[in-house]
Amino acid sequence: MAATAAASSSSAAAPITTKAANPAGFDFSLHGRNAQLSHKGYPVPKATSTGTTIVGTIFRDGVVLGADTRATEGPIVADKNCEKIHYIADHIYCCGAGTAADTEFITQLTSSNVQLHELHTGRKARVVTAMTMFKQRLFQYQGHIGAALVLGGYDVGGPQLFTIAPHGSTDKLPYVTMGSGSLAAMAVFESGWKKDMTRDEAIALVTAAIESGIYNDLGSGSNVDVCVIEKRGTEMLRNYRVLHRDEKDQKYGFRRDTTAWTKEEIYSMIKKQDVFEIGARPTATTAAGAEAMDTS
Repeated sequence: MAATAAASSSSAAAPITTKAANPAGFDFSLHGRNAQLSHKGYPVPKATSTGTTIVGTIFRDGVVLGADTRATEGPIVADKNCEKIHYIADHIYCCGAGTAADTEFITQLTSSNVQLHELHTGRKARVVTAMTMFKQRLFQYQGHIGAALVLGGYDVGGPQLFTIAPHGSTDKLPYVTMGSGSLAAMAVFESGWKKDMTRDEAIALVTAAIESGIYNDLGSGSNVDVCVIEKRGTEMLRNYRVLHRDEKDQKYGFRRDTTAWTKEEIYSMIKKQDVFEIGARPTATTAAGAEAMDTS
């Protein structure tokens, strides 16, 4: 009897083992889920394609940033004239490509942090400080924040230009391009960039690079925005170049009454409603649907 009691007590005291969570490292469980869904015939989740052309270049006295103004939802043009050059500080601006909400909020968050940094230190923030804030935040989320950025500004070290990938990697170059139209824009930079350009030459080169992205990439389009950052200040050139597509050679027109219809109904989209004060009753002289005179 004692042996049985001891066995039962020892079995009751036996620890319950559970599968420990992986404390560190990469998690590939979603890969197995997608493989299982594909094996059962379900479509594998696909990432939404985004489109943008953003560029930047350094010239003799500062930095010029450029961006197109088309926002897309897959094959749909959602906005023909959106802003992709975001304010970080008076002397720092950032172009964003990728998911519109991610670029919008990551730049607003970093702009607030830069301002807090300036208030804490009592001096203007350097461009590399904003770049470090961006890359640390993006690396923390391992690319799930879909923001590819071109960061430019002017500080005590002169003109500064960086690119920041969604995973957090960065580059510092004299001219950069990002987005789906970056290859076409880079071709313009590779053939036309030169050292110590003037302000007008840099603006013309950036505009040509954005136009190349617009004409050669379906995800980029509409107009060209330019931002010039110099020691003396920043100038934002909104809709610096408004592009117009050439008229098509063929037109598809149909004569009136080509398509016949069987019936026609006209609906009134205006709804009328009488509104009375609390406790007040409509008078007998007020017809239903008619507006009562305001006697207040």
